[in-house]
Amino acid sequence: MSSDGRDDGPPAPDGRVELPPDAIPVDGRFSNADLRPVPAAERHWTTYNFAALWVGMAHNIPSWTLASGLVALGMDWRQAVFTIALANVIVLFPMLLTGHAGPKYGIPFPVLARASFGLRGANLPALLRAAVACCWFGIQTWIGGQGIYILLGKIFGGGWEKAAPVAGYPWTLWLCFVVFWALELAIIARGMETLRRFENWAAPFVLVGAVALLAWIAAQAGGLGPLLDQPSKLGWGADFWPVFFPSLMGMIGFWATLSLNIPDFTRFGAGQRAQVWGQTLGLPTTMTAFALLSVLVTSGSQAVYGVPVWDPVALAGKADNVFGLLFALVTVLIATISVNIAANVVSPAYDLANLAPRLLTFRSGALITGVIGVLVFPWKLTATPELYIFTWLGVVGGLLGTVAGILIADYWIVRRTVLHLADLYRPHGRYWYTAGWNWRALVAFALGGLLAVGGSYSQPGKGPFPADGLLPILRPLADYGWAVGLTASLAVYAALMAGAEGARTARMP
Repeated sequence: MSSDGRDDGPPAPDGRVELPPDAIPVDGRFSNADLRPVPAAERHWTTYNFAALWVGMAHNIPSWTLASGLVALGMDWRQAVFTIALANVIVLFPMLLTGHAGPKYGIPFPVLARASFGLRGANLPALLRAAVACCWFGIQTWIGGQGIYILLGKIFGGGWEKAAPVAGYPWTLWLCFVVFWALELAIIARGMETLRRFENWAAPFVLVGAVALLAWIAAQAGGLGPLLDQPSKLGWGADFWPVFFPSLMGMIGFWATLSLNIPDFTRFGAGQRAQVWGQTLGLPTTMTAFALLSVLVTSGSQAVYGVPVWDPVALAGKADNVFGLLFALVTVLIATISVNIAANVVSPAYDLANLAPRLLTFRSGALITGVIGVLVFPWKLTATPELYIFTWLGVVGGLLGTVAGILIADYWIVRRTVLHLADLYRPHGRYWYTAGWNWRALVAFALGGLLAVGGSYSQPGKGPFPADGLLPILRPLADYGWAVGLTASLAVYAALMAGAEGARTARMP
């Protein structure tokens, strides 16, 4: 036992903490091999590994089309790229703050959440995050399967797309979906080290593919078309800002979920420098460059085809040779697998393992994620975006912002980055609170969530919420849900934990 009353191992010179082998029970109710801290010797992800992770995740079909959504709202390409760049700089800060605990303690997100929510209470944010990830996994898998189906149709001809329908879709589309789904699970079932190696080579490959698409369309266009000359329909005055701020929150929300579970990756980091520089070099720069690349390619498509083609799969399908189509097919395949595994399988795999450590492991959690991703019928969810993407995900995104605020307040303000590692796995320790639940975190979550999503509204006929909001007085906050939830829960939690009982709990020997 160390001099401060902890039985964690002594911190290394670089600040990393490691548990002695017998500090927690091997078969405890709150631990298994996947949830226990990563040994310091196995924390070897470098700056390049983290940068490659983000490059691999950022280069995907939905992020390619982000700029098109902003242009459709009336922005010009400069305003769209600026909005995307600013959003990713903003979301980088909570990403780095929550990611700090990974290299220092080697713990995943659900274990970090135990310090604030309690050993049992941590299942609340973990399952909330897992639910979002499972649904996104299904949607991304369906989108990836559709991309493969479209490109193979260009290669094999009309018979491929006119195959006999099953449940309303050609059986060939179902085949692409199932094969793509199985390939994703086969990769993640081999563990995080396999994912690291996959991201290392997938990132540059996808980047080369995107640049090749730009070179091809530029050659076809003889230049980059009229899109770059289109003026903003909003200007920079009074019409711009009412569109800018909700759009900024939407762009932040694109990666806000990762700001919670980024410790799932940084726990393998060789040190703080690796995760800080890797994420800083990988996230905002890549997303900005990718947005600019998508604008340039789309501009070229407008010059060639007379209309802007924002969908990279549809644009690649216009290639007039089999090699070009095959290259596009492999690029889409690798890009979608890269983001879907990292963003939507790793987190719920750990979160579900946290629910029942004795019964579930990382691999079984990943398999359950894959099954749930099919059972949510992603082909139906993508057919009704008003209900799912703009309503359900918007509400859950606001709630996830409240969780991020609580995690940041607990780790940085209340505990000043000092955790008693062994007690994160022990019932009746300092993080047990009341029967495994910290009521202060629940109150902060409830109040932050109310402010974030209480004003949720839908356009007439477009969703389940009233047009003036569930609580009309909170409607002005609805477009800023993630930021409102984060700041409100951070302030409430920090204030509650600063009280006499909260301070005593934080300092108990």
